[in-house]
Amino acid sequence: KLHPVQKAFMEHDALQCGYCTPGMILTGVSLLKFNPQPTEQQINHGLEQNLCRCGAHVRIVQAIQQAAAEMKGA
Repeated sequence: KLHPVQKAFMEHDALQCGYCTPGMILTGVSLLKFNPQPTEQQINHGLEQNLCRCGAHVRIVQAIQQAAAEMKGA
């Protein structure tokens, strides 16, 4: 079974080239563990150490926001 962050990455096509995907997913899971309802600014700050080379950053943030909403209901 996929984690909500993994599922959201697939749904938002946030794993375009795959270069940053492992780090972004792990960072997203960690961020949501410590801050279950982060703002967009907090997500951007949390991901700033991970480099997205293909420009999928907007979709990555959207995926983390979706995962947060899904996990809130769980």
